[in-house]
Amino acid sequence: MKRRLALWAARTTAADRLARGSAAVWQRHTDALTAWVRAGRRDDLTGWRAALGPALRLLVLGGLAYAAWAVVRALPWLMWLLAGWWLRAAWKAGPAPAEDTDDTPADGASSAADREALRGLLLELMGEGSGVHLRTVLAHLQEHGQWEGRTVTDLRLRLARLEVPVHRSVKVGRVPTWGVRRRDLEAPSPAAAEEASPGVSTAA
Repeated sequence: MKRRLALWAARTTAADRLARGSAAVWQRHTDALTAWVRAGRRDDLTGWRAALGPALRLLVLGGLAYAAWAVVRALPWLMWLLAGWWLRAAWKAGPAPAEDTDDTPADGASSAADREALRGLLLELMGEGSGVHLRTVLAHLQEHGQWEGRTVTDLRLRLARLEVPVHRSVKVGRVPTWGVRRRDLEAPSPAAAEEASPGVSTAA
């Protein structure tokens, strides 16, 4: 019985890692392609001329997708290679279960401390800018030996648990993608606002 439970737990863990890793790989590539298409827009032009760059890039992506479909249709065995590549990328992107519980706050006090520490880090990475991309934050953490094997999706979920607003189209260096804006960090958090709000006055 114990052996069956161990096998079931291992299979569940592997399936969860592949599922989360697949979502992370998909999100990473769609974010990159979306940012690449949007970056084709020229700010010095207006109207249809400004949208010409993104339209051309969409045509390029469509052509590449058709070429890939034609090659796979002519050589169906390539699907095995693509499936293997995807599984490998998903497994690498999926965090191990032991890592998921390491940074889960034990109580409200630790959660508030984590939020303030993260807020300071985000503001530091922003510098004089109005926002920072999540991929920049993740790269900084990994350069300092933290969050190895994690993805932007994991960071986004972590920020959501700490009640740090995250936006899909934060523009930094003319490239919009997932990020955090300065104005959200400078505003008081919901918990702090509730504590700071005065009670109902009973004075006459």
